Amino acid sequence: MTSTASAAPEISPRSQTQRRILIVLVTSQVLSGAGLAAGITVGALLAQDMLGSTGLAGLPSALFTAGSALAAVAVGRISQARGRRPGLAAGYLTGAVGGAGVIAAALADSPVLLFITLFVYGAGSATNLQARYAGADLAAPDRRGRAVSTVLVATTLGGVVGPNLTSSTGDLAHALGIPRLAGPFLLATVAYAAAALVLAIWLRPDPLLLARTLDTEQPLDSGASGTEVTAQARSAGVVLGALIMVVTQVVMVAIMTMTPVHMHDHGHTTAASGLVIGVHVAAMYLPSPLTGRLADLPHARLRSRGGTPIGRIKVAIASGITLLAAGILAATAPADSVAPLALALGLLGLGWNLGLVAGTAIITDTVPLATRAKTQGMVDVSIAIAGATGGLASGLVVAAAGYPVLALTGGILALAVLPAIAATASSR
Repeated sequence: MTSTASAAPEISPRSQTQRRILIVLVTSQVLSGAGLAAGITVGALLAQDMLGSTGLAGLPSALFTAGSALAAVAVGRISQARGRRPGLAAGYLTGAVGGAGVIAAALADSPVLLFITLFVYGAGSATNLQARYAGADLAAPDRRGRAVSTVLVATTLGGVVGPNLTSSTGDLAHALGIPRLAGPFLLATVAYAAAALVLAIWLRPDPLLLARTLDTEQPLDSGASGTEVTAQARSAGVVLGALIMVVTQVVMVAIMTMTPVHMHDHGHTTAASGLVIGVHVAAMYLPSPLTGRLADLPHARLRSRGGTPIGRIKVAIASGITLLAAGILAATAPADSVAPLALALGLLGLGWNLGLVAGTAIITDTVPLATRAKTQGMVDVSIAIAGATGGLASGLVVAAAGYPVLALTGGILALAVLPAIAATASSR
């Protein structure tokens, strides 16, 4: 009885604070998910409409993904110096400014302005991803996967609702004298601004700053701050986590970007494209609770040998296999049928989710709190550059060889996570 009572004050305040922080992060993620979905759904179509060419239809995805790379550095550095709250709030506010700029570009029918503002709009995407790290700052080592997944799954509601509001936001835009394809960016602007406001007001105490304070008083995990994890193991962990997320990102972005264009070219409506992207976004985030639990088991290996828990590795391997299945199905799906494409994009989202949760948990396991936010920001830069490359290349591949070739190539490329895991793990 005495030991239980004395232990409670040490554990309860931290867990209560973690729950409160997760509630705030979940709220902001629901809002930001709607903003994130706008660019995915109509960005390529808007550029195609302005330019009259499919070859550069992948450029919007490349631009806002490249913008997210710069934003990842900025958010990471602000978070490192001042905490998660100012970093995340600034990132979402920048995304809102970019969304408003896209609307202005559509009104002016200016491709140059469109491309500039899509770059700025990418800050929202980077911030949406960076928020997952905030969820893990105060989490116990054997619950990091679940903490990350809780933040990710919250994006589902906004991410699924957003694409399915394409028609209604287009109608609203038309009523306001704005081109219909810019309609979803009205939602994005409001959603990102609201997410910034929620974080600026309610993300208190700051999870990263509090984690640092608590770590100096009583280290949470020797694997994060003690001597059991060597510098070589930490470096290998960062490389492994980054490789997993980079490969899954480039494959996901490339296929996802050109699917609405592929559907549009075969007579499907924007509502049908919105449905397929909605399924995709749901699969990107909805499986997160299960993925997080799988990634967290078993955790004893991290404590005892400084290695990566086998659960993380198995989830990463499943990512590559799932993305291969998605590419094969997308490549062979009848162009006039929505259901197979929806299933393919669902698998694509699931594969991305598996890779992101596993990679994020591995990074968080191996990076000490003193440099965590900065390192995480730099890792997300690599992810964003990979996405930008995939988005830009996707339009060129489709223009030269067709959508099936793009999908099949992406699926095969996803298998690169397997030798990456083997090579990096063997160096540990």
